[in-house]
Amino acid sequence: MVLSAKSSGDKKIKYNTKEPETVKADILEPIEYQSHRNINIVIKQPEFTSLCPMTGLPDFGCITVKYQPGEKIIELKSLKFYLLQYRNVGIFYEHVVNRILDDLVAKLGPKWMEVTGNFTSRGGITTQTSVEFTGEK
Repeated sequence: MVLSAKSSGDKKIKYNTKEPETVKADILEPIEYQSHRNINIVIKQPEFTSLCPMTGLPDFGCITVKYQPGEKIIELKSLKFYLLQYRNVGIFYEHVVNRILDDLVAKLGPKWMEVTGNFTSRGGITTQTSVEFTGEK
């Protein structure tokens, strides 16, 4: 973040955010699920960071992915690197959970999946966003 002074002495924040299209889902690595049993998987990333597209200021939160796999599960290191791509991306909370869900569903083909974002307080307001895939299009 760079501060630059106007001629009147006021300061204006300049910021550079990346577009959501810069996040690449091809980094996600599916692994074959080698059991016939239904299993519920819960993954939490408590240090998720993205940028507010309006101000360029950082947004912090916890992303939780809950799912029941079909034939594939996600390799956790690849998920970590996928989520790290968002740290310089300007994206609203509501859009980020939808984008993560769409990318994971496309890679894994789960029976069911939910992505939740619990974002820390900004201006005294906390936000939780949640989106679900039920196997139906």
